[in-house]
Amino acid sequence: MMEDTMTSVIASFDLQGKYIDTEALQKLSHVFQIDDGKVRVAALIRDHAATIVKEAVAKSLAGSNSSHSGPVQTSQRYAACIRDLDFYLRYSTYAMLASDKGILDERVLNGLKETYLSLGVSLTATVEAIQAMKEVTLDLVESEGSSCDIGHYFDHLCAGLS
Repeated sequence: MMEDTMTSVIASFDLQGKYIDTEALQKLSHVFQIDDGKVRVAALIRDHAATIVKEAVAKSLAGSNSSHSGPVQTSQRYAACIRDLDFYLRYSTYAMLASDKGILDERVLNGLKETYLSLGVSLTATVEAIQAMKEVTLDLVESEGSSCDIGHYFDHLCAGLS
């Protein structure tokens, strides 16, 4: 029953392509006794998602090396990188709230590596962009005086793509 509630909330917001709103966060926090720190971090990520993704893209572009094609070569790939990073950020937030990396396996990683390889998307560049997003997110979370285990979920994504 409880797992169904979490799955239902995640599925609802996923269908809308949105982060979990304040009302749903409060409901989940109450039903699942989610740590207040996780709820604060989820709200912080939701409120700053566009900035997190933008800074992560800029950081990964600045840090990309010439031995592989960077995460973005054209404006179309740039848009895809932003879309994908936002997707990874949302799902990392969902997984953190549920304390379940399996969400990432089932809804993100299942077949992603193979799809990227078939499309010629650089896995190295993608991992670098996710790592950059992790750094930007952790900097934001720490600057707000919060803490939680969100970094583990980014690491799980990277490991699944490596």
